[in-house]
Amino acid sequence: MNGYPNFDVLFEPVKIGPKIAKNRFYQVPHCNGMGYVLPKTHAAMREVKAEGGWGVVCTEYCSIHPTSDDSPFPFAALWDDDDIKTYTLMVEKVHEHGALAGAQLWYGGAAASNLMSREVAIDVDSYPSTLKPDPVQCRAMDKKDIRDLRRWQVMAAKRAVQAGFDIVYVYATHDYLLSHFLSRDWNRRSDEYGGSLENRVRLVREMIADTKDAVGDRCAVAVRFSADGSGSGNGIIDNSEQREMLEMLADLPDMWDINITDYTKEMGSSRFIKEAAQEEYISYVKNITDKPVVGVGRFTSPEAMLRQIKKGWLDFVGAARPSIADPFLPTKIKEGRFDDIRECIGCNICYAHNSKCVPSRCTQNPTMGEEWRRNWHPEKIPAKGSHDKVLVVGAGPAGLEAARALGQRGYAVTLAEATTELGGRVLAESRLPGLSEWRRVLDYRIQQLKQLSNVDIYFSSRLTVDDIMGFDFQRIVLATGSKWRNDGLGRWHSQPVEAFSAKEIYTPDDLMQGVDFEGPVVLYDDDHYYMGPVLAEKLKQAGKDVTLVTPSGYVSEWSQYTDEQTRTQGRILALGIHILTGKVVSGFQDSSVEINCIYTGKSTHLSASSMVTVTARKTNDGLYRQIMEDPQLMKEKGIKSVTRIGDCLAPGIIAAAIYSGHLAAREMDAPQRKALSFYRERVVV
Repeated sequence: MNGYPNFDVLFEPVKIGPKIAKNRFYQVPHCNGMGYVLPKTHAAMREVKAEGGWGVVCTEYCSIHPTSDDSPFPFAALWDDDDIKTYTLMVEKVHEHGALAGAQLWYGGAAASNLMSREVAIDVDSYPSTLKPDPVQCRAMDKKDIRDLRRWQVMAAKRAVQAGFDIVYVYATHDYLLSHFLSRDWNRRSDEYGGSLENRVRLVREMIADTKDAVGDRCAVAVRFSADGSGSGNGIIDNSEQREMLEMLADLPDMWDINITDYTKEMGSSRFIKEAAQEEYISYVKNITDKPVVGVGRFTSPEAMLRQIKKGWLDFVGAARPSIADPFLPTKIKEGRFDDIRECIGCNICYAHNSKCVPSRCTQNPTMGEEWRRNWHPEKIPAKGSHDKVLVVGAGPAGLEAARALGQRGYAVTLAEATTELGGRVLAESRLPGLSEWRRVLDYRIQQLKQLSNVDIYFSSRLTVDDIMGFDFQRIVLATGSKWRNDGLGRWHSQPVEAFSAKEIYTPDDLMQGVDFEGPVVLYDDDHYYMGPVLAEKLKQAGKDVTLVTPSGYVSEWSQYTDEQTRTQGRILALGIHILTGKVVSGFQDSSVEINCIYTGKSTHLSASSMVTVTARKTNDGLYRQIMEDPQLMKEKGIKSVTRIGDCLAPGIIAAAIYSGHLAAREMDAPQRKALSFYRERVVV
């Protein structure tokens, strides 16, 4: 079947009810920040995965009725017949490449606040909004509501058939409505839908039967189901009832899509959750059902994927994040191009931007979300537009990606790095606690650069303006990065803080360069992402007494979007690191840190020998400014363009640096856009 017979089993066709998947690679339903709002963007993104070899490609959660409205999140929807055309577009794109298309029909219950539709949500009982702190509460379902829900599912399933989908879902997990009916904790009904296990399973059983009747032999019916716990979120792992439920329903659907109750573990970041972490939870399912089973585990290595099948735990290798990082992962495995795989680093930036209600993006794959808008393909890039020679200064994430993409286009590229190692900030950060998998950002790009004979790399090359003017390059790309500030300027302090006068003030750069200092230490985190907590952990590991101070109400506020805030704060507390929230550091001198309450302004002092500030960064753009001071000299030297990328342009997350480098490479010598400066999907009136 392919040149690597050990992996042949991954490319076997698998029957799912009346349908046959061409292989065992299954892109499970995953959010993407596109939904019904951006149908062309969504269809193009899913098409690329089908082109890349995934045997099944599914939508995100697809609402079946306006009482399940998750606005402002851009979800999928099949509320009425006008929605059919939207998803026909996706299905046709997926089918063009021989893949099956799946629609994950969804009813949120108390998890849907219905902010746009203004409908009242319904659930097994009357609960406050469960997944968001919206000041709304659902009402308890009566028998008519249950009949309506079953009818809505049937109507949505029929619309999915009209759109051409091959698989439709009954969604019974993730703290949504059906999981509440199944749960002994949530379900306190006294009718035939509550009480005994058989009664609690009744609605799911009915909806499976309803859906199968609705689609007949035109679609397969899948059930998404949690293999552990009661769905109460109480942290107790108890498979006993889940086993019994599966035994009751074992062969009713055509397929089981299995996950676990704890979403922060199911899709946990690599800081806390490693590859294939769900094996112990799901391995029993295949002993109960003869129907195919798909499961996930942020599978990034072909060997781990193969193990799931060989051990008999799964029939399909499910993936969300790995399919985003590399849509062509199946093809690369089939062709034995393992070094070409962009492995997911588990940073959850994809999920974070969906959580911010914008199209998902990816640290590893800068084309994610740009497939339609910019016509970017993850494996294809236009050939060079000239014979210009390119100098890239700086081999951090932006510089590496720019050099790689420019080299792929065919340009003669010289990459100059000031130090003796490639990687810049990623190299340094990957050595911090929990961030080792981020090294993959470098590993992929370095491996690709090794294959490009038209890219030359020079180390220990800290270039000056005179150096650059003395070379013969027509294009200059500056990726000289940024540095962390130590003067307090950040989100809270809009100006440098004069009272930061002690010499014992250090930055993340100092810690990553191995600088040591005396404790106790105050770490002032006004960045609110991963850096503050990770450095606090590093200091604690070094034996320091650490106090983390932040203006936020909790540690690592922004990481709620990457779904790791609770685990981050839990780790900090477990390590014995002191936490002061709602506080801002306003001064440090004479071994005394002045701290002010952001609410009352009350000032207190804390004794400390040293302080680490995690606030803002400053661009290292001095070289750019020097070059641009003399445009006449640039013209004389034949320099056509000087482009800043990554943190040199504006400090940001690593995904932004990769995107910036890729954008610069794509647009070099590209014709100017003629119509719009920014392409977007719009409602045109």
